[in-house]
Amino acid sequence: MVDMAREIERKYEATEDGGLPDLTGVAEVAGVTDQGVVTLDATYYDTPDLRLAADGITLRRRTGGDEGWHLKLPVGPDTRDEIRAPLSDTLPAKLAGLVRSRTRGAALVPLVHLLSERHVKHLVDAGGVPLAELSADRVTARRLAPEPGEPVRWAEAEVELAEGGDPALLDTLEPHLADAGLRRSAAPSKLARALAETDPDRRGEKAGKQKGPAGPAKPPKERREKGIKPKKATSGDVVLGYLRRQVIAIVTLDPAVRLETPDSVHRMRVATRRMRSAFRSYRGVLDRTVTDPIDAELKWLAAELGVDRDREVLTARLGERLGEVPVELRLGPVAARLRVWSHARRGGSRERLLGVLDGDRYLALLDALDALLADPPLRPAAARPWAEAIPKAVLGDYERLAGRIEAALATPAGPDRDVTLHEGRKDAKRARYAAEVARPVLGKPAKAFAELMAEVQELLGDHQDSVVAREALRELAVEAHGAGESVFTFGLLYGREEARAAARERELPGLWAETSRKKHRAGLEP
Repeated sequence: MVDMAREIERKYEATEDGGLPDLTGVAEVAGVTDQGVVTLDATYYDTPDLRLAADGITLRRRTGGDEGWHLKLPVGPDTRDEIRAPLSDTLPAKLAGLVRSRTRGAALVPLVHLLSERHVKHLVDAGGVPLAELSADRVTARRLAPEPGEPVRWAEAEVELAEGGDPALLDTLEPHLADAGLRRSAAPSKLARALAETDPDRRGEKAGKQKGPAGPAKPPKERREKGIKPKKATSGDVVLGYLRRQVIAIVTLDPAVRLETPDSVHRMRVATRRMRSAFRSYRGVLDRTVTDPIDAELKWLAAELGVDRDREVLTARLGERLGEVPVELRLGPVAARLRVWSHARRGGSRERLLGVLDGDRYLALLDALDALLADPPLRPAAARPWAEAIPKAVLGDYERLAGRIEAALATPAGPDRDVTLHEGRKDAKRARYAAEVARPVLGKPAKAFAELMAEVQELLGDHQDSVVAREALRELAVEAHGAGESVFTFGLLYGREEARAAARERELPGLWAETSRKKHRAGLEP
């Protein structure tokens, strides 16, 4: 069993005396209650090559106060999600799973031992409700691997917001902490500082040569974000930068998917689609004999992520449409029939998806993505200036979409047009993603073009959702009829979806007339 909490805190370098200022009267702080001193004994785990530390992740086993296993995942500045599990001798399987996208089967070993003498004070409001915790730590750190090292010591302080606290309080308190001699720490965590200060190379510096605390270890080169300088960028720089962002998204969303964080499955699925689209749009930059097998695996992963996602979206749509029908027109157990129908089509996705994320095929895909970035299969065009290939790819995808829309508008309403419009939706998405790739070098014109493509995609998407909804409604009606239930309401909903699709088809010529205006593509020229 695990639980999770959002941790918002700031760390400060402190003097050896470890004194804490009296913050009574600052902002809404009405009082300070002394909670005494506690000894915290923690062992931090990582792979021998520091894969967790590279991504700002900490995993520890701690006794003393707040004992147990703690996994901290970075969320943003000063913010981490802490996932906790009860104290045990071995690492809980759930926590091991949450870092598997980083460890890839590498062993997690005891890396650093930290012993902290912590003096804790609570900042409370006029009603005695805790606002934040202010603590002073005397830390002793010792490297455990690859070889035991000599201990290092330092003093630090931290302010952690109480649950539901206002982050603005941290800004308000900071000047008062600075007046007391506290300065923001260069290291985001105790582990980051311990790794830096116990590094064998650092410890080998000449005696007496002092050096401030170092920041966290750098991420592995293949997953590190790189800025793009438009004037010097090659086509390869631009495309690889985009692919790198999608790989980072897939890896960092892995624990969120496992924790069932809202929208995480959809976001990971979108990252796979963006990569696949980039492979196709920029085939002049990347060798498809290498990317095609990866594309196939990304398609497989997207399908696994979508086992229940599409059903859930469709069920939500039908439920919303049913809610719009007056009660007197809901004949028979329509809502119950919808629930039964949806439940019967569940793919057992939760257990199945966890099996996928723990499986060798998925981990092999992650390794393949890292290998792609480390040794990209670049074609000769990749080494040339971006202006030679990037705009051409975006405009090429636009022309593909234009041909599809023209074909759809020339096709009579019916199944053939529905299919063509569905393909047009895919083409609009591809053109949108191609423009996203180009944004670092083309700037606002690429952003504006991507937004236009998103409008076309949304319209065509709603049309396709209506097609799928009508197929589902017909299936529901057949099941209801077979059970001797009224099918009136399902027929009513079918008619409304048919009318909605027709309305979207009528909107398309006007939207396309505006979207296809030449001025929207002028800024895409190099």
